[in-house]
Formats: sequence, structure tokens, C-alpha cells
Amino acid sequence: MIKRIFTGAPSEKLAGYAKAVVDGATVYVSGTTGRDPATTGFPADPAQQARNALASIDTALREAGASLADAVASRVYVADREAAEAVTPVLGEIFADIRPTSTFLICQIPAEGARVEIEITASMNRRAAPAAE
Repeated sequence: MIKRIFTGAPSEKLAGYAKAVVDGATVYVSGTTGRDPATTGFPADPAQQARNALASIDTALREAGASLADAVASRVYVADREAAEAVTPVLGEIFADIRPTSTFLICQIPAEGARVEIEITASMNRRAAPAAE
């Protein structure tokens, strides 16, 4: 059974997507930018944008019955090398013990002011198997 999670953002309807889709034990979270939840603007600091994006993703995952601890794949898009250097330590902090697969690209992000976009796939089956080093 597939469950779709919506935040009510106007872009979901405009572009025809869900914030997250739960398919069995797998949760796919759409690319998420780092808007400040209070102002809806983008902080100048790419590291803060990454933290905001990951907090928003975690909220969607929790609605699905998972969390960032269940991440198995991450896809991170940044606007430039400076953003990449600022975001990398944030990812290392958040994913230190989780260790999902990772794709990291420098590219254009269509939202004005956005320097970071993050997409996560999580598996609720992950809880059963500890990570091997």
C-alpha cells in the first residue's frame, strides 16, 4: 500500500508531487530546500540551509513512521563549491552513525536564494540490521 504525505505547500499541487511517499517499509522524501520555517526565506549560510532541510525531511519521515536514523540513501545538491564545503560537515555530523549511501552534486537550484537541496530515501527495515564497518 502506498501512502503519500503532503505539507500543504503550494508547490506540491503546482508541480504535482508529494513531500514523501511511503511504499511498504521504504520512504522516499522529495528534494527539500533549506527555507527558514519561521520566515520562509533562505538563510545566507548554506550550513543552516542544510540543517533546515534535514529538519524538514525528518518531520516528513516521522509522519511516515521513520526518522533520519532510517536513511539508506542521500542525494545532496548544492549551488557552488563554497556551499559544498559548508554543508559537508553538517552531513558528517547528522549521518555519522547512520552512513547512508550518498550522491553529492554541484548544480543550479531553481529556487531563488536556495543553495542546498537534499533528498532522502529511508528504510524502516534498517532498524533490524546494524551497520557494518
